[in-house]
Amino acid sequence: MDIFSRTKLLIGEDSVKKLNNSKVAIFGLGGVGSYVTEGLVRAGLGNFVLIDSDTVSETNLNRQIIATQNTIGKDKVEVEKERILSINPDAKVETYKVFFSSETEDFLDDTVNYIVDCVDTVSAKLEIIVRAKNKGIPVISCMGTGNKLDPTLFEIDDIYNTSICPLAKVMRKELKARGIDSLKVLYSKEEVINILDNVENKNDIEYKASNRPVPGSISFVPSVAGLIIAGEIIKDLIDKKSVI
Repeated sequence: MDIFSRTKLLIGEDSVKKLNNSKVAIFGLGGVGSYVTEGLVRAGLGNFVLIDSDTVSETNLNRQIIATQNTIGKDKVEVEKERILSINPDAKVETYKVFFSSETEDFLDDTVNYIVDCVDTVSAKLEIIVRAKNKGIPVISCMGTGNKLDPTLFEIDDIYNTSICPLAKVMRKELKARGIDSLKVLYSKEEVINILDNVENKNDIEYKASNRPVPGSISFVPSVAGLIIAGEIIKDLIDKKSVI
């Protein structure tokens, strides 16, 4: 018996070996990205590239699996690496504490089998996707999970088949302008909740640099999104039936 003996019963020993030899790059280790990583390591993925510039903060405790009282203030990439190795000591983990942008060094090589975009900014998402497409590496991108309350409304589809999600609308326009005609995404058909309706004192709302309110979040929405993405990646890597 080993840590993946139950997994072998479900997908077979050859698929477990394939996962062990595969490498996935995860951009963004927040509410979604941390659960993508969790789903991948527990399924037997053997090689990780982790990219995130942030440290764990108190406001991460409500939704990020790497966030605990003991990890507040620590680099997310290092906390995530430690968690991966605590589950599978044989895993190989590369970490990059960097805010990804068009100026970022190209550190992904042809050993990467899959790329996951779980970052927040449109410019960074576009850069990740463009680089992935140029390299011919499969990529999946997470659309908006903030201000949502119903995890059963998540779907995986091509970006050009999406609706309702405001982020997906922006991404469709930007990708079309760049000549990218397809992209696998996870998105929600749930209408965005107006968080201003739930705040008595508007001065308590935190704002981003863009002057937009920081989105509301809850434990069971980004986590479900991350695990759905992890499942899709695993099915693609082992050539099982995926959504698209």
